[in-house]
Amino acid sequence: MEIIEGAGVWAPPTESGDDWIEQLRTPDLSVGTYCIPVDGTDTQSPHTEDEVYIVTAGRARIETPGRTAEVGPGTVIFVPAGEEHRFKDVTEDLVLLVVFGPAFNSRSPRS
Repeated sequence: MEIIEGAGVWAPPTESGDDWIEQLRTPDLSVGTYCIPVDGTDTQSPHTEDEVYIVTAGRARIETPGRTAEVGPGTVIFVPAGEEHRFKDVTEDLVLLVVFGPAFNSRSPRS
């Protein structure tokens, strides 16, 4: 058993612009926190892994090619591998607990 400290808690982007912090990684899944400040831009690209977002704080809108939805605390979102998605119109600092299966970037082609 492991307690994952800091998962789902707001952390401002670092000087390098990182807004994703991976707090746990195993071959089969990873858990982390993705934060977007008010009026911030979501710059992520589609992932090669399935992912689940749990909104722990903030408000925004998520857009995929087939759907748009308002999200806030308690919203749980499933995004299948490869699907374009973007958080927009962030009106409150957005904090997302993110679970990837398998682990984040584990299916990406290696250079």
